[in-house]
Amino acid sequence: MQMTTTSRDHRQISSACAIIPLFERQRSALTRLLDTPQQNKVEKIIKQTGFSGQFEKTLTVHTPEARHQAVILVGLGKKNEWKRSRLRRAAAAAAEQAVKLDPDNIFADVLDAASQKLPHGDCIRHFATALHWAGYRYDKTKSKKAGKAKLRKCVFHAVAADADAARRALHQADATAYAGRLCRDLANLPGNVCTPSYLAAEARKLARTSQKIRLKVLRESDMERLGMGAFLSVSRGSREPGFLICLEYRNAAARQAPVALVGKGITFDTGGTSIKPSSAMDEMKFDMTGAASVLASVAFCARMKLKLNVVGLLACAENMPGGNASKPGDVVTTMSGQTVEILNTDAEGRLVLCDALTYAGRYKPECVVDVATLTGACVVALGHEASGLLSNDQKLADELIGAGETAGDRAWQLPMWDEYQSQLDSNFADIANIGGRGGGTITAACFMSRFTTDYRWAHLDIAGTAWHSGKRKGSSGRPVPLLTQFLLARAERQA
Repeated sequence: MQMTTTSRDHRQISSACAIIPLFERQRSALTRLLDTPQQNKVEKIIKQTGFSGQFEKTLTVHTPEARHQAVILVGLGKKNEWKRSRLRRAAAAAAEQAVKLDPDNIFADVLDAASQKLPHGDCIRHFATALHWAGYRYDKTKSKKAGKAKLRKCVFHAVAADADAARRALHQADATAYAGRLCRDLANLPGNVCTPSYLAAEARKLARTSQKIRLKVLRESDMERLGMGAFLSVSRGSREPGFLICLEYRNAAARQAPVALVGKGITFDTGGTSIKPSSAMDEMKFDMTGAASVLASVAFCARMKLKLNVVGLLACAENMPGGNASKPGDVVTTMSGQTVEILNTDAEGRLVLCDALTYAGRYKPECVVDVATLTGACVVALGHEASGLLSNDQKLADELIGAGETAGDRAWQLPMWDEYQSQLDSNFADIANIGGRGGGTITAACFMSRFTTDYRWAHLDIAGTAWHSGKRKGSSGRPVPLLTQFLLARAERQA
């Protein structure tokens, strides 16, 4: 979909569909944007339906004889309650209606949604991203492909003073949507297609698209030489080999320490010997979303040509109950030299991540962020609205929280106090891989903190946010918006 801006007089603009945000009981946008006959018709239907601009409510009015053949009104609610989190939701509501209408072009004027705290460019970016996001359809493993949407073009009105900011906003929205589609496509693929080898092939494709990206793939033989016993204890139960995929994006001075993103890439998780219940086990194909979001974030960097150095590490394996699989009570030695007692083979994500986190230290990173669908306990604690965040550095934690708020992809910080560490004590190794039922998300992060003492580190637990269940089953694309905003903000600060 092509997205552009215009500063032309509204009276010279026509469209198949116009999107107009309205605060409660405010009609100034209608007067500004619509001809008198069309405005009269819209006002009449507003009166008939009782639409008053209530938050997230939408109203579609068909006016085929007018310059705008249809008008989608989206409510912003009360002006004194307007904030960034509401902007994302209002934009999503409007986008869903637009996708249902399926026009071939859209005109949007979102100036009324702007405020001192929400610049016009930010409003354009959220509405543009929402339109991209709502138009996503998965059909890669269907014999009948989804029909292509008619929507080809969306024009956002921007006053001349905002034109440059509006163009930047649309470029950012396009790049975020591109990364989101990549993440969602990978995560939605079934486990018999999206294997560790498949992800390695996708990483090779990405590396070929940009001279700024270098690829290195560590095979199991390489990991064995490095002493990655924890990682290999997970992949050993499967006929599919595991890989540590290293994507290096370099577009800043060589002396600039990179940001390292580490993604859990369990392409299917049966639980291993500690096998999961069969109910909803099909959703364990989404257990590689952390790796998919890291790969997508590197793709975003290349698309935006960010002046950053970024390393993406994808820790990819299958967790299967094969004859060579790990058993509860096994003790393995990690790359760091620490030993781990595996009390539950279904706590495998932290086992592949701990060796990947140790390997990340080789890049002497400025900071490291790992992303993982790690614990069911995080779903219990935070539901499906916020990703869990834990960190050994408050400044980094605040940076990620801020990026999530800006992108509408929120994270919530949980404590990681020393008192939790004792839950990981083992009589037979340096550390156990689980810490009991209490504080499961926290003790999982405590486990990984043992491998991140040499650098600033944050952990994102996306178990509750990475996908939808039920009728909407499928990848959500999160936390791509958070990660891309985090990288974008860093690049802007360093410019």
